[in-house]
Formats: sequence, structure tokens, C-alpha cells
Amino acid sequence: MVMDYLRIVFICICSMIQFVCFDHRNAGALLTDKLLIVTIATQETDSFLRFMQSAGYFSYTVKVIGMGENVTSGGQRTQLLRDVMGTLSSEDNLVVMVMGSLDVIFAADPGELLKKFYQINHKVVLAVQKLIQPEERMAQGPLSELNGKRPLGSVGLIGYAPYINKIFEQRNPLEDDDDHLFYTRLYLDPLQRELLNVTLDDRCEIFQTLNGALGEVRLKFEPKKARVRNAAYDTLPVVIHGDRNARVNLNSLGNYIPNTLGHEHGCGTCNQDMWDLSQIREYPRVTLGVFIEQPTPFLPEFLERLLVLDYPKDCLSVFIHNKEVYHKKHVRRFREENGTIFKNFKVVGPEEGLSEGEARNMGMDLCRRDVECDFYFSMDSDVTLTNGAALRLLIEQNRKIIAPLVSRRGKMSSNFWGALGPDGYFARSEGYLDIVRARRVGVWNVPYVGHVYLIKGTTLREQLRQRDAFTLSKLEPDVALCRNIRELGIFMYITNCHEFGRLISTANYKTTHYNNDLWQIFENPEDWKEKYIHPDYSRIFTQSIVEEPCQDVFWFPIFSDKACDELIGEMENYGSGAPNWDTQLEGGYEFFPRDDVHMAQIKYEKEWLHFIREYISPVATKVFFGYNTKSYARTNFVAKYTTDRLDTLKPRHDISTFTINIALNKEGTDFQGGGCKFHRYNCTIESLRKGWSLMHPGTLTHQHEGLPTTSGTRYIAVSFIDP
Repeated sequence: MVMDYLRIVFICICSMIQFVCFDHRNAGALLTDKLLIVTIATQETDSFLRFMQSAGYFSYTVKVIGMGENVTSGGQRTQLLRDVMGTLSSEDNLVVMVMGSLDVIFAADPGELLKKFYQINHKVVLAVQKLIQPEERMAQGPLSELNGKRPLGSVGLIGYAPYINKIFEQRNPLEDDDDHLFYTRLYLDPLQRELLNVTLDDRCEIFQTLNGALGEVRLKFEPKKARVRNAAYDTLPVVIHGDRNARVNLNSLGNYIPNTLGHEHGCGTCNQDMWDLSQIREYPRVTLGVFIEQPTPFLPEFLERLLVLDYPKDCLSVFIHNKEVYHKKHVRRFREENGTIFKNFKVVGPEEGLSEGEARNMGMDLCRRDVECDFYFSMDSDVTLTNGAALRLLIEQNRKIIAPLVSRRGKMSSNFWGALGPDGYFARSEGYLDIVRARRVGVWNVPYVGHVYLIKGTTLREQLRQRDAFTLSKLEPDVALCRNIRELGIFMYITNCHEFGRLISTANYKTTHYNNDLWQIFENPEDWKEKYIHPDYSRIFTQSIVEEPCQDVFWFPIFSDKACDELIGEMENYGSGAPNWDTQLEGGYEFFPRDDVHMAQIKYEKEWLHFIREYISPVATKVFFGYNTKSYARTNFVAKYTTDRLDTLKPRHDISTFTINIALNKEGTDFQGGGCKFHRYNCTIESLRKGWSLMHPGTLTHQHEGLPTTSGTRYIAVSFIDP
């Protein structure tokens, strides 16, 4: 019994000594060993610059070889690495990591990397790749199975310099051109594996290859940083690698790693390398490409917003492609009134017969061929750009390609994709909704941008040189462009650091009316409100601007001038004809002759009732305290008063709980006379303001008459609400 107890104590002491010795060895190594990253890169691509940025963030020492050289084969890469490792072969305490710089990000510091290397307790550790491409698997034959283990495809290795040197001494630059095959054979050779003390990082302690392992990878947010977690092994890899099939996924992870964006501290790199245009004497020259590829609501307003861009107009050259005959009048009017204020102004209309892709190629090429063009700013007509500083803010971000985030209000759709599906189109991605809804704010590397984006002129001339980028494939033009950009290794960014605007819906937009935008109250409610609701409407609820000229008669702003003018135009286009005899209640009651057109006649009743619910009912609730309106009206019309037809309305009660009466034109300018008299209170309201509504009770208390119109034509919009 005593002997058993002593034996247990002895084993525990030995274990403690072994543990202490191991920790002591690690602690000493961390102090004495050196770490060097060796990588091959021939150009400073976006991916290489990101790699160096992540290395710099963690203070890695990186040796780059091959920069500026024509390195195209595995043999050439092997020779470069042999030469470098030969110079390091005598440094016993130097740990070297040999890796590519294309599609690689560091996720932790050198201390963590060395600690994990020592814990693996081998001289050399090889990365493993879960999925090897079919052509690579065929080349490796049965070797790729590795006795039931995951197929080996080396994307990096780490080890002591003398051992790494021995590995490269064995490689023949003329024969061992395939990295995957060479490292597979090396590991499968028992003698070499033992001699070089090589093992695999098959638990992803150090290396995480994404291709084939996306189902294992999770983002883990820590208080001041984000990490990639391998859920299969519960490890936090130090080096994240994505090859050609996982490049988009790596770019997405790179939005958070190493310290780009976290939940607490926000965007860590959004302000890096930014320009300050206020310090520049002469603003960059910009070619602005505008594309009207389908009938688009609120196009005149879209064009007017070009004038309020906070950017010198003599630095803007405008190119407009208009595919729609319906919009020729809008473009022509804008060009006639404003074309001369821009540096250049070019319009290609529907008569040219260009496809969308051809037109986009043309617009982009105008900047590409102009050496003075510093930026190309492309914008589709379905973009409502409400931030006048948008162009300046995008330029100051100093990215090759960047887009302002715009989205459909209340919808998931926006002008970017965070991930791609197998068909190359939209797929759900990490944080997409949070980015769209601005719960995460930053500058995001994404695989697709559309509708509105900015491209550097030098990028067009030096990298995106093909002049048919929009038509190189059978894909939709914007999708084709983004695929070409991705294949060139150029990063595209979306920014939601500011509020830029929104996308409008072009679906269900009919051009069969006289003023078609009036019908957009459902599809594009924000744009409808901006165009048609009086700018002072919101002050009704914040500053109490509602007036009460007669008892229980309330007067408030409701329609903009455009709403009034277009509603009159719609009614006149329909044709007022002879006076209508209106039945105010079903079954026949109260006939009054009026020269009017009903909303139902122009098929606008559904939209008008929605207008009542959204804009009239809140006012009624405010002024008629305690009354809850049903927001329903059977009788809604525009009445017309002229001296030669119908100039007045005899005293009457409206069959309604309350009535609205909106003045659609100006007394003193468009007509003389008019007004409304409430007999019970002997109260008269004259000089009614355009766009303002009277709201008063209908039955019993507020008998009223329309006063004579003495000259001109007077228009009012009337609804009998809650009959």
C-alpha cells in the first residue's frame, strides 16, 4: 500500500519535471530563437499589399524575393528559395516560415506562432490542404490518399533553417515543378520523414487552408480583435490561406482579420492611406458615366442631383447613355439647361442602338483613353444619391475601386454582394445585413459592386486594360465586369462609413400616364415623399405650424409645388369634359354640379387612399383629439373653377366626418377670387396657399360655400373622409 502510494508520487513528480522542462525550453526559445518569413512575390498586387499589411500589424520580419522578376514556373521559385535558404543554413536558432504571399493573411503575432510550432515538437511542420484540385489529384495518383488521411497540398511550411535548407537542397528546380507533389512524396517517404523530423499541421494549429474546409471555419469576435476558429478541431490558426476557389472567402475574412474591424472598436483600417482633397490645389479630373437602361421613376430629380454634387463642375466630364425613348425629353432638357457648366457633355441616345454592355464599355473607355482622367465614376439612373459629398468622399478613400453603399429601403437588396454562389451570383455572407443596415460600419472588400462605383484612371490604363470588360462573357454586364476584376486580382470595396443614399425600384414602372411618378407611392415611398410632400410637412408634428383660421378649421402644408402641378396636369390630360353630377351617397343624395375629375377615373384611387392614410390621418389624429379616423373616402376628386364654366359652389354640407380641401394653384397668379366661407361661424378664408390643405368637419356643423372665382382657373383636390 505504501509502495503504491510512493510510486504514484514518483510518477507525478516526473510529470511535473517534464512539464517544467518543456515550458522552460519554450520560454527560452521565445527569447533566443528568431523568426523569419520568406515569401516570393513579383508584383505589389492588392493581395500582396494586404499580406504585408497584416505582417506589419503583428511586426513579423518578412523577406520578399523575386520582386520585379519574371518568375513563372515552380522551378524558378524553387531556385530562388534554394538560394535564400543556403545563406541561412547555419543559423540553428532561426525558425523560417516559407509561404506564398498571394491570398494569405496573418491572424496572430510571432509569439503565438512560435509557441504553437514548439508545441508540435517537430523540426519541420507542413501545412495541409483538405481539397486538392482534380488535375492535381490526377497528377499525384494514389499518393493523394495518404493512407486515409486528408490529401496533402502544401501551402506553407515552418521549421528550423538548417532543416528547411535540407528540404530545398533535395528539390531539383528542373524536375520538381509541382509543390504539392514534392511535399507529398517527401512526407510519404518514411526515411526522409524521420531524418528531417517532418510532421503535418493536420489540426490547423498554424495553417488554415480555406478551400474544402469552409464548413469548418467560423469567425470568432474577441474584445479587441477577430479570429478565425476551426470548429472541427477547436483551434485558432495563425495563417489563413485561400486559393483561387476560396479567394472570395478569404477577402471576406480579411474584412475582420487581423484587426480591420471588431464589434467594439469599429473599423481599424478605413482611414489608412486616405487623401485629403482640401489640401490639394487642383481637384482630380473625373469622367461621370450615367446609364439609363430602363424606364426609371424620378429621372429629372436624379439628373438634378448631378448639379448638387460637391465637386467642381469644370473637373467633371459627363457621358450619358439613354436607352429609353421615354426619357429623351428629360435628358434633352437637362443638357440644354446645364450642359455648358460641365467640362464635357456627351449623350448617346436610343437611336444609336447600343446594348447596355457596349454603352458601358464606351463610357469607361472615355476615361481610359484620356490620360488626364483621374477617376471614372459610374452611376445608374436607379441610384438616389442624397449625399452631395459622395464623390469627394470616395476619392479621399484612395482605393482602386470603391462604391458607396446604397440599398432598397426596407429590403435586403443593395449594390454589393458579400459572397458568390456556385453560379457566380449572389450568396449570403457574414454580416451582410449588418453592413446594409449600418450595424457594422467600415470599408469592405467584396466580390461584386454595381449601380454606382468609382475606379481610378490609372487602374483602367494599367490593369483593367481590356476595352470590352462588360461584354467578355454572356453574363450580365456588371457581373461580367466584376468577374474580370476578380480574375485580375484587383480588390473592390464598398463603404458604409457615411450615408450615401438609396436604390429605387424600377419594377412595375409604367409610362402610360401623363405624370408617371405620381403612381410610385408604393414602390418608392421615400422618393415619392421627397418629390410630392411639402418640405414643411414634418414641422406639423414638431413645431405646431397648423393654423386654425376658423373654429375647427385647420390649415396645414401637405403638397409640394410639383405635386400640385402634376396632379393638375394629369387631370387636364384626362380631360375634364362637361360638368359631372356626383352622387354623394349610394342610393342618391345631394347632387351638385362640378367641373371635376375623380381619382377613380384616372385609376389613382388606391394611391390616393394610401396618401390619406400616410399623410392626412396623422394630422387628423393630432387636431381632432380623441378621434381615430378610418382613413377611408369614397369621394376623391380634383375640382376646377373658371368664370366661363363653374366659378362657385353653393352652400352645402359634406357627407363626411371630415373633409380635406387642398389648393393646387396660386391665388393672384393663376386666378383671382376663390376661397371658402363657413356660414355658422361667419368666417371666410381667402388667398389660399398653394399646397396647403383645409381640414374641417363635414356633416352638421360646417356648412360652407366656395366663393366665386373672378378670373383665371382655380383647382382644388377634395376628399370626403369617413363618410
